[in-house]
Amino acid sequence: MAGEGTVLTRLATASAGEAAFLSPEQLLAASRLEGLIRRAQLVQRVTMAYDPARIGRQPGGDGGVDLGDSAFDARRRLNQLAGTLPVDCWSVLFDVCGLGKGLQTIESERRWPRRSAKLVLRIALSQLATAWGLDGAAQGAETARAHAWMEQRLPIVPPLAD
Repeated sequence: MAGEGTVLTRLATASAGEAAFLSPEQLLAASRLEGLIRRAQLVQRVTMAYDPARIGRQPGGDGGVDLGDSAFDARRRLNQLAGTLPVDCWSVLFDVCGLGKGLQTIESERRWPRRSAKLVLRIALSQLATAWGLDGAAQGAETARAHAWMEQRLPIVPPLAD
């Protein structure tokens, strides 16, 4: 989609001497959301697809488009996500990841101050990454130590009494 190729990639790239604005898990969350929106078939296609599944006219059919189980499931999941995120966060996420809008366009449409959509996008991607369990804690073998939720693990088999 257009969102990841332009706005998101630019925000996830570190500039000289500064860290990237978006973390890798936020970029991964955006990529997964783009895939989910694509699978839900919510955005109109610009080019023609000639396969029967996309045309919607099966031999002997009535010519109507039959929404597949995958698209229906994707729409259900998107609806759940929309219900868990704040309205402004969800609308910015959908505009960037689904419609490929730029941040300046979003700000002018909503009459927001400059650079505010950038912050809302970052907050929304953080919430989305958290909702999907994408966490930046483990980043490789050097940080892949297991942490117990209890200070001391209880023995599996209790010791025998003397």
